[in-house]
Amino acid sequence: MKTLLVALCAVAMAASASAQNQAPVPPGMPAGIAGLTQSPTPGAHLKPSVFLQKDVEAQLAALIPDARTKGSSGATLVDYGSYKIQLSVRAASGGAEVHAHWDDVMMVEQGSATLVTGGTVVGGTTDSDGETHGAKIEGGNAQTLAPGDMVTVRAGTPHQILLAPGTIYAALVVKIHEP
Repeated sequence: MKTLLVALCAVAMAASASAQNQAPVPPGMPAGIAGLTQSPTPGAHLKPSVFLQKDVEAQLAALIPDARTKGSSGATLVDYGSYKIQLSVRAASGGAEVHAHWDDVMMVEQGSATLVTGGTVVGGTTDSDGETHGAKIEGGNAQTLAPGDMVTVRAGTPHQILLAPGTIYAALVVKIHEP
């Protein structure tokens, strides 16, 4: 899966700027996504994470039934503190959101969607972590996304994923912490 390789390269480049702030991965960390969520132990030796295409595709497929029931589903593949790699599957449009401290890098793996960025979040409320959630975006810019597309959304940017009825949309998402 070419997009997975590109996404992981993007992670490596983005994370290199904050490498000194990364928490390391514990020795003996499993390859692939057998452990799905991996929270590193401080002071442990940093090792690379390997996510095989077949395992990522299987995990995305496993998330679809839950997404059909709840509108969305996801899994965290690895969490290094300063960045994390997640899988996201949607069967319904999401609400508008603004992340105060997280950049998103999204690689579309399946389905198509409309990404709306910028504008104003309607009916937004902000929680204690600085995350704003609302019903929709007014005055934003719409862009159609398809498999293989890559998107970056900087912290502080309103964004929303809109789906046509019956669409299953899946993406690999890299969240990069901004101070």
